[in-house]
Amino acid sequence: MDERTVQEWMERGRNFLKARPEDDPATADYLTDQEKKLPQPPLVKAAMTDAPIDLPRAFESLHKDEDFFTVVMKRKSSRVYTQEGMSLLELSYMLWLTQGVKEIRGKSYATLRTVPCGGARHPFECYLLVQKVEGLVPGAYHYLPMTHQLELLSPMEDKEALRALMGKSLCGQGWAAKADAVFYWSFVPYRSEWRYGVFSHRMIMADLGHVGENLYLSCAALGLGTCGIGAYDQKLCDETFGLDGQEEFTLYAQSVGTIRPQDAGAEKDFYKFVEEQGL
Repeated sequence: MDERTVQEWMERGRNFLKARPEDDPATADYLTDQEKKLPQPPLVKAAMTDAPIDLPRAFESLHKDEDFFTVVMKRKSSRVYTQEGMSLLELSYMLWLTQGVKEIRGKSYATLRTVPCGGARHPFECYLLVQKVEGLVPGAYHYLPMTHQLELLSPMEDKEALRALMGKSLCGQGWAAKADAVFYWSFVPYRSEWRYGVFSHRMIMADLGHVGENLYLSCAALGLGTCGIGAYDQKLCDETFGLDGQEEFTLYAQSVGTIRPQDAGAEKDFYKFVEEQGL
């Protein structure tokens, strides 16, 4: 890529992140679909199967750190997992804290969840590749936030094939394939576009950050490890969970697994280049 093209891409990215001036003549007479009184899109994606799995809610029985300062100080990215497996209750806790629905505003206008979101649009869906979670068959899953349930999309009995899929879906990052589960968040654009139209996309990134940070904090509270991942194979991820790639597509991923203090040295090995290059 030549320098001019690099600079053009840089400028395009920066402009995407900038707020548009309210007096921009290009949008002076613009109306969103909500302002046009067009039908609102569904608050969540419909179930993809007819066999939902109830998730436990006895969170009070979990051994977790509830001191906020301590949890924030423990929050970090972890890439070395023990592969001991985690409980269904722990997974349930993480799903609830990242996408759980606390109440519905109006008859069906918006969901108020455990994370903030512009206009309470919550345009994300959560999918998982589960490798080692107590009580769950290894495979691909979809979270149903309205009922706090999981649905199994496709079982994967071949453990090596599942691990290979996890690694390949994350652009060959083999360490992530050792996670007990990988969370994949998709974006359903029209949930936000209906209300904010051409102004909706910039803030999506901030909203997804809210979701990802809640997973970091819930893992820190439980003594588990997670790592946010922006490098993923778009087409493969979308195909894995049956997404069309246009009206819904993968946007972010996070690996989750059990960790132990004695692996701190192995974690530091990921940053050997800092010392080697004298940075």
